[in-house]
Amino acid sequence: MKGDLHCHTTLSDGSLGIEEVIAQAKRMGLDFLAITDHDTLSSSSRAQILGDRYGVKIIQAVELSAWDKKRNEKVHILCYAPQKPNRLEGLCLKSCQIRTECAKDMINKVMERFPIPRDAVMKYTKGSKSIYKSHIMRALISYGYATEFYGSVNDRLFSYPRGECLVTREYPDVNFVLDLIHSSKGVAVLAHPHMFGNIELMKELVEAGKLDGIECFHVSATDTQQRALKKYAEEHDLIVTGGSDFHGLYNSTMTHIGKFTTDEENLEKLFRLIHQNAKKAKKAGEASEIQAKEDTAPAEETSAEEE
Repeated sequence: MKGDLHCHTTLSDGSLGIEEVIAQAKRMGLDFLAITDHDTLSSSSRAQILGDRYGVKIIQAVELSAWDKKRNEKVHILCYAPQKPNRLEGLCLKSCQIRTECAKDMINKVMERFPIPRDAVMKYTKGSKSIYKSHIMRALISYGYATEFYGSVNDRLFSYPRGECLVTREYPDVNFVLDLIHSSKGVAVLAHPHMFGNIELMKELVEAGKLDGIECFHVSATDTQQRALKKYAEEHDLIVTGGSDFHGLYNSTMTHIGKFTTDEENLEKLFRLIHQNAKKAKKAGEASEIQAKEDTAPAEETSAEEE
């Protein structure tokens, strides 16, 4: 039993649709797949239906954008199986709005340098909840101003922190995001700690008891770093996850669905926690219903003798 717990579709910055991704997961012999589009759970219903059709079990998931204010760095948090997903809607909308505002400013900067129409970018965003740098680069490639997504043109325009056209803004604070995930009765896993230099933050969050797991197996970490992350996670009784972070055409390094996976032992740990969260959510819901009935019940009439 194995699963790829990190991949993207055209709903965010992937180049393949939901069905294409699930079909490929089946070809790769995966038992479980988590579609973790950025700041949206929109794939959930369709993914479940298609997963049943292809014989791949789908874990509801989302990759949430956050900010480490102490170090002024980006952070990504993978949220699995939130039992109350509506509690994440406002956060997702806010983050998508931030990303889209940044992207529109970047498109304006790019258009000042290259004579391409805005529609050249927008046609690649169909179905996506935001606009991404990869969509802008695809337009530049289409018009002959670049030959690759992550070559010299991308470096000049969008490299962090001094790219000529790069526009960034802070996302919601990581502690707020983690608290909201747990409020939604979801499982919180720190995504690719080495990608954004989140190792110090990771240790702080673990000490504070705010993480349920760490994505140890990811293309951004070397074999040595992966082993160190796995050891650290196991020492702190955290779920060890792995995922391809598949984006298709838009991956910065060569990867494919199933390149990194989560093993049976850790999938079972994940499912146990999901089950515990479901029971807590159900219990809380029953308590709320009882309280609501008590609040709306008519007050008993006081007898004359009691008066």
